[in-house]
Order: sequence, then structure tokens, then C-alpha cells
Amino acid sequence: MAVNRCTKMSYASADEMIFGKAVKPVKAGLGLEIGAGYTTPEVNYAPRPEAGASKEKLIKEYERITTDIMARMVQIGAPAVVLETEHVQQMSNNPEWGAAVAHAQKTIMEDYHDEYGIKCALRHTIGDIRESRDFLELRGGDKYNTFLEAFEQCAKSGADMLSVESMGGKEIFDYAILRNDMAGILFGIGVLGSMDMEMIWKDISDIAKKTGTISAGDTDCAQANTAMFIAGGLLDKNLAHTIAIIARTISAARSLVAYEAGATGPGKDCGYENTIVKAIAGVPIAQEGKTSTCAHSDLMGNIVMQCCDLWSNESVEYHGEFGGTTVQCWSETLAYDCSMMNVALQSGNEKVLRDILVASDMYRDAQGYVLAYPHAYRVGEAIVRNGDDIYLRAKNAALETIKIIEEGAKGKLELSRFETTALANAKTSFEALTDDADKFMSDCLTKYKQEVKVFKPENYGL
Repeated sequence: MAVNRCTKMSYASADEMIFGKAVKPVKAGLGLEIGAGYTTPEVNYAPRPEAGASKEKLIKEYERITTDIMARMVQIGAPAVVLETEHVQQMSNNPEWGAAVAHAQKTIMEDYHDEYGIKCALRHTIGDIRESRDFLELRGGDKYNTFLEAFEQCAKSGADMLSVESMGGKEIFDYAILRNDMAGILFGIGVLGSMDMEMIWKDISDIAKKTGTISAGDTDCAQANTAMFIAGGLLDKNLAHTIAIIARTISAARSLVAYEAGATGPGKDCGYENTIVKAIAGVPIAQEGKTSTCAHSDLMGNIVMQCCDLWSNESVEYHGEFGGTTVQCWSETLAYDCSMMNVALQSGNEKVLRDILVASDMYRDAQGYVLAYPHAYRVGEAIVRNGDDIYLRAKNAALETIKIIEEGAKGKLELSRFETTALANAKTSFEALTDDADKFMSDCLTKYKQEVKVFKPENYGL
């Protein structure tokens, strides 16, 4: 199957973008439609470490988690919910474990749907188990076969949507980000990441077609989120936030590949690049922000709600709180946020709420500034300008990001000396890069084969 590269925007203007509505809504699970005019909470959770001791213990843990969420949603009158099971390594390395968990969860969800009419769907996010000391395996290796088997077994056992946080290019990115090496960041995320995405998402989409499930989408957690976490908060100086958002916008060109290779969305919650992807591909997206404080801190708590179709809590370990178990507390919080967005949609106030969410975080940091939907849309336009070329479109994203931040710094966006210097250096680096994709590839292969011992070009078919 050939990929269908995105060379135009799905929305005529940024102002058309809104939460709860996507150009290409997705039907999934039991009565649920995503991006069709309402938002839905997507609850994400992790079992306690001791639950992974055996398959039986793990199944019991997920049965408790699922029952707790479904019961709480019915108790508060929430009309819909999505459950996301991010695989612990035992479940992806042993596909029958993941399949058994999916079956147990779906059985409970079907009971609640039949009894109370609650709309629901189950997403399983398979672990990228191809990573090892030698990093990614070629297609056809034992790990890759197990990886695909995990998708297939989960799909056949009840998972409605299939996702992964894939790691293609991470061996180069990790090396480059520590050295402020812009060419390496672009090569790792934009080129190698995109090449790996094309391979795996063709295969995942084939499995989804065969099993009648949804090939949902990827997120650049391994690279763009790593940059965001290293950058940290306003007191941290480990990595410039301007560099972190450049990595993020490059990742939009990479995460887009899933949809070009057959995925339909909803994109996964921890892809903060998803607003850009939605602007281009028109697919529904999950997002996380203020509700992900149980998992991590970021500077974009409200703004990322601007165009979400599913609203998530990132991930929380299952245990007790005063208000119930963690999954009950966080699912309830998510459900009330979605209720607010849905009333805004029903009453015609959705753009007012969207713009309040954006204004509350837009000038906090360069990352939020670039991801505000009018600017995210501009990055999308830069990507589709050379939509057929994975190198040039990623480079375009970086250069447009720099331009947007420079414009912001002339107004309300405050940049420290540290940030201003980092941005100027990045601009010099990106402007110096060739427009010849073949030359860029050749130069990077020569450089990183020597400098990064775990980089194996043959893993990317090079």
C-alpha cells in the first residue's frame, strides 16, 4: 500500500478548528463517535507493579480498573467514556496476556453499555518492544513479529482502537538533543522517525482492516515529549524551551505519517503536536493538559484542550484516594471537563471557551505560544507546502516555528536571554541546512554512523 502524503490543509482556516468536531469523525466501540460534535473523557491508567507478577493477577487488576471507571461514569451520569490501556511490557512481550486483558475489559464494558446505555470504546496502546541495546529491529525479526502479533491479538479480543508510541529515530535524537545538534534532531524525528512510522503504520492499518478495528495513531512521546520533560518549567535550564517546541513541531510532520499510512485517529493523548496534525489531516485527536498532573507537569494545562475530541489524564497508577480509586477520581474530573465543552458546543459558545483556554496559557511559554491553534495551523501550512518530502516538510516546520516565536517576542511573549540565544543559534543551524534531501541524508548517514554506535541504517532500510 502506498502512503497518501498530505499536501493540503483539512480546514480552510484556523478559526474552523474546535474541540469535539473533526473533519473526519471516527465511529468506534459501543455507540461512540469521536469528533462528531461532542467530547469524551479518555481514562488512562497503570496497574500496580506487583500486579504484573502473573497473567491472572494482571487480568484481575484490569478488571477492577475497568469496573471502577464504568461504575463511576454511570454514577455521575456521564454519557460516554474511552478507556486506554497502555501496555506494561509483559502484555506486549506476551501477546496472549494483552489479549486476555482486552477481552476481560471489553466484557465488563459491554455489560455496562447493555445495562445503562453508556457509549464506550477501548483503546490498547501496544508497547514498542523493538527497543533494545541494538535499538530497533528490522521488519521480519522476532521482536517485530511479536510486536505485530500483540496488535492482532488485542484487536481480535476486544480492543476497538490500536495505538503505539513508536521509537524510530530515538537513538539519533537522544544523542543530538544533549548536544543541541539541530541537524540530528531533524534527522532523528523528521526523517528516521517518519521512515519507521511508514513501515509500522502500514502494517498496523492492515491488521485493523483485517480485524475490523480502528488504526488510531501514534505520538512522538519518545522524542518530542523527552525534549519537553528535559526543558521542564520556568526555573529549569537543562534545555531551552524554544528547542523543545522546535522538536515538537518537527514531530508533527512525523506523527502525520500514521494517517498517511492508513490510520484514522483518534490521535493519542500525549502527542502535544496533535493540534497541528488535526489541522492538516482532519482526524480527531486525544489531548492531555491540566488533567495530566498526576503523571507530569507541563506549561500548557488549558491550551491543549482547544481542539481535543478526547480529553485524557495521561496515566495514573491504580490505588486508593479519599474520593475513590485513582481511576474513579480522574475519570470524574475528565467527565466534568467534557461536560463543560459539550455545553459550550450545544449553546454556540465553543469558540469563546476555546479562546479563553488559549489565552490562559498562550504567553506562559514559547511552547504554548506555538501550539495555540492559529500558530499550530501556520506550522501545518508549512508542512504541507512540501508535503511529499519528509525532510523538507520537517525543516519547514522548524523554520516556521522560529518565525512564530520571533514574532511573539516582539509582543507579549517574554523570552529570557537563555531562550533568545538558543533560538538565534537554532535559526542559524536550520537556515544553513541544505534543501537537497539526498545530500542531507548522505551527510547524516556518514556523521551518525561514526558517532552513534547503536545506529544501524539497515533498521530503516538504508
